[in-house]
Amino acid sequence: MSNTPKMKTTVTLRASASCPSHSRADISVRDLAMVIDEPVERGGGNAGPTPTDTVLAALAGCTNVIGHKCAAKLGVDIGHLDIDIACDFDRRGVTLSEAVAVPFVALRQTVTAHGPASEEELAAVAQDVELYCPVSQLFVAAGTKVITEWKKA
Repeated sequence: MSNTPKMKTTVTLRASASCPSHSRADISVRDLAMVIDEPVERGGGNAGPTPTDTVLAALAGCTNVIGHKCAAKLGVDIGHLDIDIACDFDRRGVTLSEAVAVPFVALRQTVTAHGPASEEELAAVAQDVELYCPVSQLFVAAGTKVITEWKKA
């Protein structure tokens, strides 16, 4: 019998928000703070990214973290990454004109790796990231068409 403690498979993540206006949310996560806000033209103060911008940023961050974890597991040096995301977003829901089942219609993500990994190695990393990135999985489960291209710099 092993004395190694078993890692929890499910944990509780937490965030708190204080919302001083109709558009601004001051968010606390762990010991960190961030602001989510709307641009001035939509009545906000432009103090931070919008909620929908934040979701795209989360995808970029998750792709980076999981990409490096998968590369390490495969013994592949991907170097630093540049990640560009373009999203087709159906605004009918946020404008309250019509409920939309899939507001993030399609995402195109380009991941440029600056390390010595070959195209074949990058393809293996990309395949693993598709399996393990929880933010990408959220989009796919919601019906968003997600296209990710990994390429060498």
